[in-house]
Amino acid sequence: MENKKEIKSSRKLIIKIIIPLIIVIAIVGIWFIKNADKPPLVTSDNPDFSLHVTEEYDFEKLKSYGLPIMIDFGADYCPPCREMTPILVKLNQELQGKAIIKYIDVEKYPELAQDYPISVIPTQVFFDKDGKPYVPTDAKALGMIMYTSKDTGEHVFTVHEGIMIAEKVITVLKEMGMEE
Repeated sequence: MENKKEIKSSRKLIIKIIIPLIIVIAIVGIWFIKNADKPPLVTSDNPDFSLHVTEEYDFEKLKSYGLPIMIDFGADYCPPCREMTPILVKLNQELQGKAIIKYIDVEKYPELAQDYPISVIPTQVFFDKDGKPYVPTDAKALGMIMYTSKDTGEHVFTVHEGIMIAEKVITVLKEMGMEE
Protein backbone atom coordinates (compact mmCIF):
# COMPACT_ATOMS: atom_id res chain seq x y z
CA MET A 1 0.00 0.00 0.00
CA GLU A 2 2.78 2.33 0.91
CA ASN A 3 4.48 1.46 -2.38
CA LYS A 4 1.37 2.60 -4.26
CA LYS A 5 1.49 5.90 -2.36
CA GLU A 6 5.11 6.41 -3.37
CA ILE A 7 4.31 5.68 -7.02
CA LYS A 8 1.34 8.05 -6.93
CA SER A 9 3.44 10.70 -5.22
CA SER A 10 6.27 10.36 -7.75
CA ARG A 11 3.76 10.62 -10.63
CA LYS A 12 2.41 13.85 -9.17
CA LEU A 13 5.96 15.17 -8.87
CA ILE A 14 6.74 14.22 -12.47
CA ILE A 15 3.53 15.87 -13.66
CA LYS A 16 4.36 19.02 -11.66
CA ILE A 17 7.76 19.20 -13.37
CA ILE A 18 7.00 17.98 -16.90
CA ILE A 19 3.85 20.01 -17.58
CA PRO A 20 5.44 23.39 -16.75
CA LEU A 21 8.55 22.35 -18.71
CA ILE A 22 6.42 21.51 -21.77
CA ILE A 23 4.61 24.84 -21.45
CA VAL A 24 7.91 26.76 -21.29
CA ILE A 25 9.28 24.88 -24.32
CA ALA A 26 6.07 25.60 -26.26
CA ILE A 27 6.23 29.32 -25.42
CA VAL A 28 9.89 29.56 -26.44
CA GLY A 29 9.16 27.66 -29.66
CA ILE A 30 6.26 29.94 -30.54
CA TRP A 31 8.41 33.01 -29.87
CA PHE A 32 11.17 31.74 -32.20
CA ILE A 33 8.69 30.87 -34.95
CA LYS A 34 6.95 34.23 -34.64
CA ASN A 35 10.21 36.23 -34.76
CA ALA A 36 12.01 34.17 -37.39
CA ASP A 37 10.25 35.92 -40.30
CA LYS A 38 11.17 39.46 -39.29
CA PRO A 39 13.67 41.24 -41.56
CA PRO A 40 16.98 42.21 -39.98
CA LEU A 41 16.85 45.51 -38.17
CA VAL A 42 18.86 48.47 -39.36
CA THR A 43 21.24 49.02 -36.50
CA SER A 44 23.85 51.65 -35.90
CA ASP A 45 26.54 48.97 -35.67
CA ASN A 46 25.88 47.95 -39.29
CA PRO A 47 28.85 49.40 -41.24
CA ASP A 48 26.55 50.25 -44.15
CA PHE A 49 24.88 52.84 -41.90
CA SER A 50 27.97 54.28 -40.24
CA LEU A 51 28.66 57.91 -41.09
CA HIS A 52 32.35 57.77 -41.98
CA VAL A 53 33.49 55.87 -45.05
CA THR A 54 37.01 54.62 -44.38
CA GLU A 55 37.45 52.23 -47.28
CA GLU A 56 35.74 51.17 -50.46
CA TYR A 57 32.02 50.94 -49.95
CA ASP A 58 29.46 49.02 -51.96
CA PHE A 59 27.13 51.63 -53.45
CA GLU A 60 24.96 48.92 -55.01
CA LYS A 61 24.44 47.41 -51.56
CA LEU A 62 23.51 50.83 -50.15
CA LYS A 63 20.94 51.25 -52.94
CA SER A 64 19.46 47.83 -52.12
CA TYR A 65 18.15 49.16 -48.78
CA GLY A 66 15.60 51.29 -50.65
CA LEU A 67 16.48 54.42 -48.66
CA PRO A 68 17.45 57.91 -49.84
CA ILE A 69 21.23 58.40 -49.81
CA MET A 70 23.27 61.54 -49.13
CA ILE A 71 27.05 61.40 -49.48
CA ASP A 72 28.93 64.40 -48.10
CA PHE A 73 32.46 65.02 -49.36
CA GLY A 74 34.71 67.11 -47.15
CA ALA A 75 38.03 67.24 -45.30
CA ASP A 76 39.26 67.86 -41.76
CA TYR A 77 41.21 71.00 -42.77
CA CYS A 78 38.09 72.63 -44.26
CA PRO A 79 36.28 75.03 -41.83
CA PRO A 80 32.84 74.73 -43.53
CA CYS A 81 33.23 70.93 -43.52
CA ARG A 82 34.00 70.99 -39.79
CA GLU A 83 30.94 73.20 -39.30
CA MET A 84 28.81 70.58 -41.06
CA THR A 85 30.17 67.66 -39.02
CA PRO A 86 27.72 67.97 -36.09
CA ILE A 87 24.83 68.22 -38.57
CA LEU A 88 25.93 65.02 -40.30
CA VAL A 89 26.47 63.16 -37.02
CA LYS A 90 23.04 64.18 -35.72
CA LEU A 91 21.22 63.29 -38.95
CA ASN A 92 23.04 59.98 -39.26
CA GLN A 93 21.99 59.02 -35.73
CA GLU A 94 18.40 60.27 -35.98
CA LEU A 95 17.66 58.88 -39.44
CA GLN A 96 18.96 55.32 -39.02
CA GLY A 97 16.67 53.09 -41.07
CA LYS A 98 15.06 56.08 -42.82
CA ALA A 99 17.97 57.42 -44.88
CA ILE A 100 21.66 56.72 -45.43
CA ILE A 101 24.02 59.58 -44.58
CA LYS A 102 27.69 59.09 -45.50
CA TYR A 103 30.79 61.26 -45.11
CA ILE A 104 33.93 60.81 -47.21
CA ASP A 105 37.11 62.67 -46.31
CA VAL A 106 38.58 63.57 -49.70
CA GLU A 107 42.01 64.30 -48.23
CA LYS A 108 42.30 60.85 -46.62
CA TYR A 109 40.43 58.91 -49.32
CA PRO A 110 40.73 60.87 -52.60
CA GLU A 111 40.10 57.72 -54.64
CA LEU A 112 36.55 57.53 -53.25
CA ALA A 113 35.72 60.95 -54.71
CA GLN A 114 37.08 60.29 -58.21
CA ASP A 115 33.75 59.21 -59.71
CA TYR A 116 31.84 62.24 -58.42
CA PRO A 117 31.71 65.87 -59.64
CA ILE A 118 33.50 67.42 -56.67
CA SER A 119 34.93 70.88 -57.33
CA VAL A 120 34.57 72.38 -53.84
CA ILE A 121 34.07 70.99 -50.36
CA PRO A 122 31.77 70.38 -48.70
CA THR A 123 29.70 68.88 -51.52
CA GLN A 124 26.68 66.66 -50.98
CA VAL A 125 25.56 64.13 -53.60
CA PHE A 126 21.97 62.83 -53.47
CA PHE A 127 20.29 59.62 -54.64
CA ASP A 128 16.60 58.84 -54.15
CA LYS A 129 15.23 55.70 -52.51
CA ASP A 130 15.42 53.87 -55.86
CA GLY A 131 19.15 54.66 -56.11
CA LYS A 132 18.65 57.12 -58.95
CA PRO A 133 20.05 60.67 -58.95
CA TYR A 134 17.69 62.96 -57.08
CA VAL A 135 15.49 65.15 -59.28
CA PRO A 136 14.46 68.18 -57.18
CA THR A 137 11.13 69.90 -57.76
CA ASP A 138 12.93 73.25 -57.65
CA ALA A 139 16.69 72.76 -58.06
CA LYS A 140 17.44 76.49 -58.01
CA ALA A 141 15.56 77.12 -54.74
CA LEU A 142 17.43 74.25 -53.06
CA GLY A 143 20.79 75.32 -54.52
CA MET A 144 21.18 72.03 -56.39
CA ILE A 145 23.34 71.40 -59.44
CA MET A 146 22.24 68.66 -61.81
CA TYR A 147 24.84 66.87 -63.94
CA THR A 148 24.13 64.93 -67.12
CA SER A 149 26.30 62.58 -69.14
CA LYS A 150 27.86 64.25 -72.18
CA ASP A 151 27.52 61.02 -74.14
CA THR A 152 23.94 60.02 -73.34
CA GLY A 153 22.35 63.13 -71.88
CA GLU A 154 21.28 60.97 -68.93
CA HIS A 155 20.97 62.63 -65.52
CA VAL A 156 23.84 61.19 -63.46
CA PHE A 157 24.28 63.38 -60.35
CA THR A 158 22.51 65.98 -58.27
CA VAL A 159 24.79 67.86 -55.89
CA HIS A 160 24.75 70.73 -53.45
CA GLU A 161 27.94 72.67 -52.81
CA GLY A 162 28.66 74.28 -49.46
CA ILE A 163 27.14 73.98 -46.02
CA MET A 164 23.65 72.54 -45.88
CA ILE A 165 21.60 73.04 -42.72
CA ALA A 166 19.82 70.05 -41.17
CA GLU A 167 16.32 71.28 -42.03
CA LYS A 168 17.23 71.62 -45.69
CA VAL A 169 18.79 68.12 -45.74
CA ILE A 170 15.62 66.68 -44.19
CA THR A 171 13.46 68.52 -46.74
CA VAL A 172 15.51 67.01 -49.57
CA LEU A 173 15.48 63.52 -48.02
CA LYS A 174 11.69 63.65 -47.66
CA GLU A 175 11.36 64.75 -51.27
CA MET A 176 13.55 61.77 -52.22
CA GLY A 177 11.17 59.35 -50.51
CA MET A 178 12.26 59.25 -46.88
CA GLU A 179 9.43 57.93 -44.72
CA GLU A 180 8.81 59.45 -41.33
